[in-house]
Order: sequence, then structure tokens, then C-alpha cells
Amino acid sequence: MGNITTVILLLAVVTALAQVTDKIRMPYPVMLVIAGIIIGLVPGLPIVSLDAEVVFLLFLPPVLYSAAWNTSLIDFKDAARPISMLAIGCVLFTTTLVACAAHYFIPGFGWAESFVLGAIISPPDAVAATAATKGLKLPKRVITVLEGESLVNDATGLIAYRYAVSAVATGSFIWWLVTINFFYVAVVGIAIGFVIGMIFRWIHKITPDNAITDTTFTLLAPYTAYLVAEEIHTSGVLAVVTCGLFLSFYSSEIFDHRTRIQAVAVWETLIFLVNGIIFILIGLQLPLILANIQEHSLAQVIIYGGIISLATIVVRLIWIYPGAYLPRWMNKRIRKNEVRPSFGAVTVVGWSGMRGVVSLAAALALPLTVGEGVPFPNRDLIIFLTFCVIFATLVLQGLTLPTLIRWFKITDDNSIEKEHDHTARLKIASSVIEHIESNYSLSLSAAVLDQIKTKYEIRIHRLTRDVNETKLSEEQIQEFLKIQHDLIRRERDEIRKMKRERRISEEVLRRIEHELDLEESRLMIDLETA
Repeated sequence: MGNITTVILLLAVVTALAQVTDKIRMPYPVMLVIAGIIIGLVPGLPIVSLDAEVVFLLFLPPVLYSAAWNTSLIDFKDAARPISMLAIGCVLFTTTLVACAAHYFIPGFGWAESFVLGAIISPPDAVAATAATKGLKLPKRVITVLEGESLVNDATGLIAYRYAVSAVATGSFIWWLVTINFFYVAVVGIAIGFVIGMIFRWIHKITPDNAITDTTFTLLAPYTAYLVAEEIHTSGVLAVVTCGLFLSFYSSEIFDHRTRIQAVAVWETLIFLVNGIIFILIGLQLPLILANIQEHSLAQVIIYGGIISLATIVVRLIWIYPGAYLPRWMNKRIRKNEVRPSFGAVTVVGWSGMRGVVSLAAALALPLTVGEGVPFPNRDLIIFLTFCVIFATLVLQGLTLPTLIRWFKITDDNSIEKEHDHTARLKIASSVIEHIESNYSLSLSAAVLDQIKTKYEIRIHRLTRDVNETKLSEEQIQEFLKIQHDLIRRERDEIRKMKRERRISEEVLRRIEHELDLEESRLMIDLETA
């Protein structure tokens, strides 16, 4: 019962803290990590350990799959160059320079374990980056680059980590062999994700539309891609990301409306709980980590943690500016096809390098011994330094990111997005009106035809905002929508009254409530876009 009780309590804490972070506008990973540390330091409470294998298998696939699903494949491809520069180039650059910092500034840190540490903390976290930038007014391309980087960089970091650990165990490191294996692991992982995505797309298309089974398949897809790829020793991360991007691109043709509504609700709840548990578990690891550090004093390891955290932040900034501007200077095609990023936008991308659960799980997954029972060198110190980097980047960068955005006066490009939204809605409504007039004008009575066309005519009136030529002004349209919303509430009151008086069954209540839920959702969207 102990583990079950712990999980339930963690879920309760996560849910309560999420409410707090919404009010104080703090990135919830920061709040959860701090809360985890405070809870972990309370005397008498059981120590909660984090199993690295559980993290990689249980938490990583759904988190990456959800992030990939919500990323536009077209936008991802358009930003492939800066994403690759960060997810591959910056990760390897960070691994190397952090290894140098660890080797030269921390006594007794050999090159092999220094590269292990560099590989562990080199990839920024997908969840932390998304949570930290949520609600901030950032240009679409900046968000695409940050989210795209976080999808791919885990694969680069974990591949580098695997070979760094192997170098510690064997005492040798063959660059050309590692390079070949790197491309093999990446390419085959992507291929597996593509194949798994095609299989699940085929399954969705040949099976009858069923919201429950289709939603279940969306839960199975990331685990299938991850397990198959890991089973043949390739990148499970890239397999999951590829599968998610592929299926998301075809989601409109393989899912019906019921599946989309249900799957979105299920995934939003799942990811909220998974993300919350991940970050509070990070905080809960501190007592266990501190208990294992014996060779160094607390003051020493805190200084070392500060050095490595500073190196991690500075190295990313060193990479980000040449990475953003040198390719433009060297390549005319890039200057022609891509808008020049502002200095502020580049700085925000460089400052959004928060680390998270993948780094901590990789540190905890380090073997206890190498060779014939020889302890893994500086294992406990590596774990503590990883925690320091996670805490420093989450708190320092996560809390100062909004200030940095305001300082550089960075604004989003919602005006362009709203214009596209407006154009698309107007085109759809106009097309439907034309379809009605060409296909139903002769077969339907005038009264029925007028009723069918009314909804789309009102939508066109609202979108065109031509008050002089329309029956309803903008204010009247708003009034119409609000009255409709009020009438739905009246319907709800009446159906509840009938239930209390036992004039209808529970099944009838749920069916009518579901219809009202859909109608109210449609009206709320109209109100938001009006």
C-alpha cells in the first residue's frame, strides 16, 4: 500500500500546486521542484526513489509523443535547420565544453566521467521549455524552434551518454566508430517511428470508428515505437517523435469528431499528471542524493554545482548567436528564404535551456560498478551536479524568462495567425453557402433553406464586419451569441429539474447534456473569435 499511497498523495499535491501556479503566474515545473524539495526534507517521511528505467519507459514516450503531436510537421520541417543546429550541434558542443569545465575545475574528475556528465546535462527538457513559455507572447517560429529542439535533443544527448558510459567502462573511445553508430541509431530510430506510424494509421483506417479504441491506440502508439526501437538498440526517442509527427499530420483523415474530442481530453489529463509527477519527483530526490555524497563537503559540492550550472547556461549562449547568424552570413539562400531573427528572439531561445527529468533519469541510470566490481568514478557527485543544473536552470531561467521577454519587447505574431484564421473561416462559410444554394435551393422549401443558411450567413456577417450591408451589427452578433449561451444554461437547469423530479432517466440526462456540451463548446469558440 505504501507505493499506492505515495502516488495518490503526489497526484493530490500536483493538482493543488497547479492551481497555485495559475494564480501567481509561475512556471509550474519550478513550483513542483521546490515543493518536492520541501516535502523531501520533512523529517520522518519515507524517501521516494526515482527508478531511471521507469522514467525512460513509463514517462518519456507519452511526454514526447504529446509534444510531437502538438507540433506542426510543416512548421517543424520549415525550421529544420535551426532545430538541427540546437538539437545536434548545441548538444554536442555543450557536452564537450561542460566536460572541459568539470575536468579542469573539479578535482579528481577524469575525462571519461566528465564527458558522461556533459552528455547527461546537455539536452534541455521538452516539458520544462513548453511550460516555461506557455502563455508568454513569443513569435511562432521561436516556439517552433524550442519545441522542435526539445523533441530531438534527448536522442542526441542519450546517444552521447551511452557512448560516454561505455568509454568509462572500457577505457577507450573510437571517434569514427561512434560517429557511424550515431547515424545508425538515429536513422534506424526515425525509420522505425515512420513504420510504426504507418501501421497505426492503417489500423485506424481499417477499423470502425470507435472513440474508445481509437483513443486507446493513441496511448499504445508511443510505447510501441519506443519499445521496438529500444529492443534493437536504436533511438526510442526519435522513433516516438517521428511516429507522433506522422500520425498527427494524418489525424484529420483517420479520426472522427468523437475520437478527437475524447482523445484530446484524455491526453490533456494524462500529460498534466505525468508532467506534475515528474517534476515533484525531481525535488523529492534531493535527500537521497545528499545522503549518498560522502567524499566531499556540502559547501564544496554546492560550489561545483554552481560552476557546472554556470557553464551549462553560458555554453548555450556562446553557441546560440553564431548558430543563428553565421549560416545567414555564409549562405545566400538562407538570407533569401528566412526572416532574420532579432537579437532578442535569439537571446530568449538561448535562455530557454531548462533541464529536466531526462537528465536526472540518465544520471540515476549510471551503473554502480564498471569492470570487475570497480565503483563507477564520481557517480554520486555526477548525480548531485545534475540535480544542481536542473534546479538552477529551472529556477533562474524559468523565473527570469518573462522579464527577459518584456525587456527585449518581444511580441507574438498573432495578428498574422488571426488573419489566416479569419480568411479560412470566411472561405469555409462562403463555400458552404455556395454548396447549399447549388445543391438544395431547388429541392427544399424557402423556410427550410432559410433556416439552413442562417448560421453560415451570421458567421459571414461577423467575419466581414460590414455593418452597412448586414442585418446584424457586431454588437448584435455578440448579443446573439451571449443569449444563446444563456439559453443553453436554461436548458441545463430544466433538464436537472426534470431529473430531480424523476421525470427522466440518467441515460436521457447524459445524452442531452452531451449534446448541450458540444453546442456550448461551439458557442464559446464563436465568442472567443468574435
